[in-house]
Amino acid sequence: MRIHVHIGPDALAADRLQRVLDAKRDHLRGKGVLYARSVGARNHTRLFMATSGPVDALRFSRGYAAPDRQEALRDEVAAQLAKEVAQARPDVLILSAHQLGTSLTSFREISRLKDILQPISNNIRINAQIDDPARMLVRRYAAQLLEGRTGSLAQELALVSRPDWWQAALETHAAPVPHRGLFPEAQGAVFWLDYNRLCAEWEAVFGPGSVSFHPLDLPRLYGPAATEILREIFDIVPPIGKADSDTAPAAPSAAWLTRCRLMNDALSRLLALREHTLPRQVWRRLLIQIKVQGPEIDPGELACISQRFASGLDGLATRHPALDRARLEPDRPCGDWTEADPTRGFRATQYLMAMDSRIAKAAEKAQTVTDAPPFDPAKLPPQGVAQSAAPGRSPFAPHNRLGDVDETAPAPAYPVIPRPPLPSGSSGRVIVGCMKNEAPYILEWIAYHRAIGFDNFLIYTNGCDDGTTQILSRLDQLGLAVHRGNDDWTGKSPQQHALDASLCEPVMQNADWIAHIDVDEFVNIRCGNGTLDDLFDQCQDATNIAMTWRLFGHGGVTRVLNRPVIDQFVRCAPSYCPKPHTAWGFKTLFRNLGAYEKISCHRPNKLRQGFEDRVKWVNGSGRDMTADALRNGWRNSRKTIGYDLVQLNHYALRSADSFLVKRQRGRALHVDRSIGYNYWVRMDWSGARDVTIRRNLPRLREEMTKLMSDDTLRHWHDHGLAWHRAKAEELRATAEFAQLYRRILSLKLTDAERVARALALDMES
Repeated sequence: MRIHVHIGPDALAADRLQRVLDAKRDHLRGKGVLYARSVGARNHTRLFMATSGPVDALRFSRGYAAPDRQEALRDEVAAQLAKEVAQARPDVLILSAHQLGTSLTSFREISRLKDILQPISNNIRINAQIDDPARMLVRRYAAQLLEGRTGSLAQELALVSRPDWWQAALETHAAPVPHRGLFPEAQGAVFWLDYNRLCAEWEAVFGPGSVSFHPLDLPRLYGPAATEILREIFDIVPPIGKADSDTAPAAPSAAWLTRCRLMNDALSRLLALREHTLPRQVWRRLLIQIKVQGPEIDPGELACISQRFASGLDGLATRHPALDRARLEPDRPCGDWTEADPTRGFRATQYLMAMDSRIAKAAEKAQTVTDAPPFDPAKLPPQGVAQSAAPGRSPFAPHNRLGDVDETAPAPAYPVIPRPPLPSGSSGRVIVGCMKNEAPYILEWIAYHRAIGFDNFLIYTNGCDDGTTQILSRLDQLGLAVHRGNDDWTGKSPQQHALDASLCEPVMQNADWIAHIDVDEFVNIRCGNGTLDDLFDQCQDATNIAMTWRLFGHGGVTRVLNRPVIDQFVRCAPSYCPKPHTAWGFKTLFRNLGAYEKISCHRPNKLRQGFEDRVKWVNGSGRDMTADALRNGWRNSRKTIGYDLVQLNHYALRSADSFLVKRQRGRALHVDRSIGYNYWVRMDWSGARDVTIRRNLPRLREEMTKLMSDDTLRHWHDHGLAWHRAKAEELRATAEFAQLYRRILSLKLTDAERVARALALDMES
């Protein structure tokens, strides 16, 4: 049996094709062709929802946003489809959903689809109908506006000069904000206009030659010959009669599309202000009410889009015999596109005022608690009770549905990567940091970061009495780090004093890349082989990479163990955790261009004049965030968050005993703020599990073995371990620390409760 999967990507064409298939369903059944019904009456949206990655509008509106709900849907879809096929025993199975082509962007998502289909048959064909990219873009833009898009076509036009359209377009796909109606498939640039890349992505999963492109001929598709198009696409040999002719929907006017965009923007901001959710069907009805007639967008105004992909279409037509290159010819150029006047003095805010009561009523009806766990007010301080319901009913509710990385499944170990020699005069990739009494953790931290591609370390120490100074001095002697004392620091903090001094060090001046991180922070690269080279390959034009914290709790570990930190602690904050504000703090890996005058705790600061256009900031998923971070900012927002390529694993607590020692030691930056119970509340996350960094354990151990073969390093490491164990025991014997110890270990909070408590307490939040 052969399976044909029609992935659109044009919604208008897919809808007509599906209607004809539905009308001919019984006729096709008699010819051995099954147009599946179990995955959707016509448009097989259940199949799409079972495979999509980030939460999309369909899953959110139909109640499948939560991972467990989607997993249950996936199992149900697979079982029902297999049952339907077993009963019908067809020669050909046809599946169709344009969302598969417009919204699945990753290997993992497409692989989920294959996992559902492969038990039924290995003979799977992927089919798509394509037209001139400018014409396709005009239709997709109109569809996106009816789904809430707030940006204009300027978003796509800005990508014309980018060498990798697909990646550049995906960089505009921000994390979904369901409660505001913001979803990447509607808001982001149309990535799939790069048909060659679309083909490559799907063939990477289903195999070479599995994808077939067909011409999109709307007049023919809406006429009686639509059945012949079905036969051509799905290899149906016997005739299946003619289709009933239909009239294609009229193209929307350019003025109405402008109105839609302006209304979407105003409505989105209103919902954010009120923290309301508006059902999609209500939103669409509001847009219909502001409809006006007028000329449509002429694809000739987007001639640069057609030209951008022209050479690729030539090769595509050669590889796909069904394509007629002449049908892909663009419209005649007719000037550059500019957004149409919305006409009649249209102002979105005036319409919103008139519709306000209806919007409020619909939003109130739709307001439901998300899948965050229920709160127990008894666990909250008095000032937190009033806030206790807020996170669960707002866009700030924590959840673990952000990104495409599977964080819980074990994965093959990363290989050991040979260390190439540095060019003469270069110190390569450099970490600068500050330490105080960190002896048991230094060698692991150095070994790990050497294993992933860092070359040099500049470490400042002050007030150490556990062997930290001796370890770093020995590493300096071995040429593995540069150690500087910082006991004579002045100013607001020893850390900033050290960072100011570091700018005069040759190891920093000759660096290619620089990162300021602490010994409890590990750069977790989640692409390729997990090295800096792999990260840089994914962010080739970036100069500043914001590595967002992932906060790891103590995970039930109470004692100081002689095991790698990255192996001991896997319980952490959920990926989506916008509050408290420290959860999405970031540290910056930046190219040493001299663009900034100063290095601060989280980032370089004080942008030099003339570097405004030479600096590009990206988030941990490689998406551009320059506009948000060029001059200031040290944390991600819901707009800029991303972890898919890199995150900074932050083990601020380690074990409960380690936390006691840290409290007694004090801070390196905010020296006037204590580390106590409130700090534990904010940092001891355990609702999610992330084991991705464990793939580095074999190469970490290889580097550790080299370091521990040095007698001096091994001696001071063992000394530091014993010192910390003894110090923790000493602290537990004092009344103050014993009380704190009992209090922190007895505290059990859900993620949502932790957010509420952190917001209620005065903890720099």
